Amino acid sequence: MLRKIVLGSLLGGGVTVALAGTSAYSYFRTGLHSLQQSIRDSIPVEVEIKRARDLISNLKPEIADNLQRIAHEEVDVSRLTKELNRKHDSLAKAEKDILRIKHDLSQATPKLVYAGREYSLEQVRDDLHQRFKQFQTQQATVDKLEKILVAREKNLDAARRKLDEMLSTKRQLEIEVENLQARLTMVQVAETSSGLYLSDNQMSHTRRLLDDIASRIEVAERLVDSEGALDAGIPLEDEAPADIVDQVTRYFDEAPQLRRNLAINE
Repeated sequence: MLRKIVLGSLLGGGVTVALAGTSAYSYFRTGLHSLQQSIRDSIPVEVEIKRARDLISNLKPEIADNLQRIAHEEVDVSRLTKELNRKHDSLAKAEKDILRIKHDLSQATPKLVYAGREYSLEQVRDDLHQRFKQFQTQQATVDKLEKILVAREKNLDAARRKLDEMLSTKRQLEIEVENLQARLTMVQVAETSSGLYLSDNQMSHTRRLLDDIASRIEVAERLVDSEGALDAGIPLEDEAPADIVDQVTRYFDEAPQLRRNLAINE
């Protein structure tokens, strides 16, 4: 089984190398790209817009996480600032005390009195030495903390700008999606209007057909009437009566007397 797997892998690798070394590999890549493009084109635009909305919505957890990090950093920076302020106050008092002791040691006195107690010059010098060493250590610590504070404030400002940029980009993406939705809606309205226009054309075509049928029927009716009128004319085959002239004379001669009799009866 292992031999078959190895052999199959080698054969597959050989085919890939062969394809890569010929134009077939180029055709394969082109066909794959065309297939991918065809799949993308087959996806409805509404689905793609929905997908874009989902992607924008998925930015919210990341933005919320950054907001939380910034809030924590703001708290830490605030605490560090307060700590530095306390240390600066402590250093200022220590410096004042050191300068006072230094001034006292410069006086030509065998002993010095502090808080109601006497101290020899040697004791005061030892105390000054310890105070000065502590002051230097605290000063170095404050210097380092100040550098840390400056760096963290810069990082905090950068994080705020980054967050503002993310929020601005998110709003811009939302606007672009809404614009795309509006454009798609306009296209759909145009397509619907176009469909109604085509239906109206079909209706007009039907109306013209009916009018044409009516016209043809009317022409046929007129032709039938014309043929009837021709048939109702003077019969050419039968001869007129021989006394037709006398019949006409008698009719018109007798007509006045008939009209008078009708008037008397009325």
